[in-house]
Amino acid sequence: MKNRFIISGGGTGGHIFPALAIANQLKKMIPHAEILFIGAQHKMEMTKVPEAGYPIEGLEIYGISRDLSASGILKNLKLPFVLLKALRKAKKIIRDFDPDVVIGVGGFASGPALKAAASLGIPTVIQEQNSYPGVTNKALAKDVHQIFVAYDGLEAYFPKEKIVKSGNPVRSEIIHLIRKSDDAYSYFDFSKTNKTLLVIGGSLGARSINQCMETHLDQLKSLGIQIIWQTGDLFYKSISPDLLAQHDEKTRIVPFIKKMDYAYGIADFIVSRAGALAIAELTLVGVPTILIPFPFAAEDHQTKNAAALSDHKAAILVPDKDVSEKLIPELIQLIHDDKRASEMAQEIKKFGLPNAIEVIAEGIIKIAQKK
Repeated sequence: MKNRFIISGGGTGGHIFPALAIANQLKKMIPHAEILFIGAQHKMEMTKVPEAGYPIEGLEIYGISRDLSASGILKNLKLPFVLLKALRKAKKIIRDFDPDVVIGVGGFASGPALKAAASLGIPTVIQEQNSYPGVTNKALAKDVHQIFVAYDGLEAYFPKEKIVKSGNPVRSEIIHLIRKSDDAYSYFDFSKTNKTLLVIGGSLGARSINQCMETHLDQLKSLGIQIIWQTGDLFYKSISPDLLAQHDEKTRIVPFIKKMDYAYGIADFIVSRAGALAIAELTLVGVPTILIPFPFAAEDHQTKNAAALSDHKAAILVPDKDVSEKLIPELIQLIHDDKRASEMAQEIKKFGLPNAIEVIAEGIIKIAQKK
């Protein structure tokens, strides 16, 4: 065992943050381990990974374009050649680095890297975050040694004998979350005597959620609750002075929440998108939650993620197209129904898997040792 690992993938925070969590855990368990990332050029991993202290190699790679214009069609015609070039480069990177295991976390670079590793006889694993896997991971499944998943029922897409239900890696501060701490209330300058609503649409914000909050903020404030609303940078920059004036002793309107563990810690109700990473955190927080899936996610996987909880009454699913009509009535009803809120909080906790990162890292190391 050479104690070298390659982690491939990225494109979004939902892929990058689990990848970094895996890298950090491998380094924790094997301090002298060497870890190299393979990402897609011009994607966010090319900055986020070096910022976290790890080297990264970039592939010129992109996905199928849904643009039906001439330029979109041309991109798709070029894609087989782009993939072939990315595969050749990935093979050279892997051959030079000579890892024990190559780990795919999803994203454009994951496919060529895992294909190249398999062709060189190097063990590979997938960490599938969603309840419905993407096209790339389904295609790779037959060649990989192990597949770490967060949901039941994935044997419909992957060989059953390769599946390990681990859960999704979650930030350590969320795993060790302290509910209702004085520090968290002080951070937001909120009172412990009022219930708190947390609204998050992902780091970039969510247009439908933001528009609904803008329209109904007065109505929500009339309930006497405290509100933390993360808008995302783009929406925040366009906020009207009238809306910004609503930022008062019971309302915090911010582009981004830096201390998310504090926000989770004082939240009594949460409205959120349904990305895999968000849901992994929400199941550990254990607060009644309304999920609004991003409707344009690949294979509509956010709706499937949300349904995995709502089907068990562990969350409320409101489709994005219905947000303007249904979100506020659902939210008000939930705030006034203590029994339902308590039952939802208990149910969502049942989906929490706090030891995910240890299970994944230990499994990777075992595969490396077998090699």
